Amino acid sequence: MAGTIISIKDLVVRAQFDEDGPDINELIIAENENATELFVDHLEPGGIAFCLNVRSDRSLQKGMRVQRSGRGIEIPIGDATIGRILNALGDPLDGQPAITAEDAQRKDILKLPPKSTNFSVAKPEILETGIKVIDFFTPFVKGRKIGVIGGAGVGKTVVTMELINNTAQSSNSLSFFAGIGERIREGHELWDTLRENDLLKNTCMFFAQMNENPVQRSLIGISATAGAEYFRDEQHKDILFFADNMFRYIQARNELSTILDQIPNEGGYEPTVFSDVKVLQDRLSSNENGSITSVQTIYVPADDISDPAVQFIQHEMDSIIVLSRKVAEQGIRPAVDLTLTSSSLLTPEIVGERHYLLSVKVQALIQKYESLKGIIAIIGENELSPADRADYAKAKKLIANFTQNMNVMTKHNGIPGDFFTREETLKSIEEIII
Repeated sequence: MAGTIISIKDLVVRAQFDEDGPDINELIIAENENATELFVDHLEPGGIAFCLNVRSDRSLQKGMRVQRSGRGIEIPIGDATIGRILNALGDPLDGQPAITAEDAQRKDILKLPPKSTNFSVAKPEILETGIKVIDFFTPFVKGRKIGVIGGAGVGKTVVTMELINNTAQSSNSLSFFAGIGERIREGHELWDTLRENDLLKNTCMFFAQMNENPVQRSLIGISATAGAEYFRDEQHKDILFFADNMFRYIQARNELSTILDQIPNEGGYEPTVFSDVKVLQDRLSSNENGSITSVQTIYVPADDISDPAVQFIQHEMDSIIVLSRKVAEQGIRPAVDLTLTSSSLLTPEIVGERHYLLSVKVQALIQKYESLKGIIAIIGENELSPADRADYAKAKKLIANFTQNMNVMTKHNGIPGDFFTREETLKSIEEIII
């Protein structure tokens, strides 16, 4: 069951096994003082295992012996993980003691749960977020997925933190947060926010921020999902799953693909990008044991929303909230582009006839507002017909109505945050357009 390291190139370690070689996704252990763990990515003829140096341990040497472990990457699962911050391998990042075998079970993060055979979708349950523009345009429905799309610095993380703050307080669900390749500062601010609002007792956090190697950044979302699956399937809990940022998951997979010398696909991404995203998204699903409701931020490179990776992740979502730099420059917060934001859940069967009819009228006014802006820039607002002027004025009031202060920003700007029920949101819109 032993092998030998025959080459080392950055994080890629090739090990030769003469017989009884390891399986794909198995950990093999180097015979050094650190007992370095190497993750088997794929196998090649001749008993050669291509492995990834998960912890970036630089003490490895060519000719060093390695042993099979017979297991994959296992993380602790269960109540002991609530309120903790863990990395992709289940190690603590919060300065507290490691979670031992006596404290929690361990689960292979790549082992898929059994498929549901008798699951039927229950009546949709709407969760109020307190954010007008989200509750109105992209209803937050239990067991579904919402994507928050935008370029750098337009407020994706702020919207996510506000959703965590508002929904976690009013829900009995357990919250999971996966920090995938984002700034360390943002992770610390999230932890501070949860601690100040006494929400750590209902939250599990997994972080592999941008300082970590691409192996850990590509695994962190899978580790968090594995933890969420345990609480859903074994404890029958409803889960609120927040991921920031799903595009960084693809970036990490791209980096691994490059160091593994794989040929990219025609879009410039790793060859298995679509299947990787699909497998992860399919695990963030509901079954007869419980639900997983997910909010995922999606970074848009160079503000290009047509990027193939962004488009593919977007297709996995039930609702899409698009944050725009042009809107942000106007001082509107949250900086939601109302013309691009959409939801397949905005139907009479889910939100009711009143909400649905209002949404149709609002979307028509916003579309008309966008078309009139170009005309007004040329001839001026006074040259419009009375009907067009009235609709333009209503649209401006609607845009102002959807602007609100965030609770999570209060400590930064001193302005108290707003929380609106869905009924208050609908009434405020009716007052403008009816």
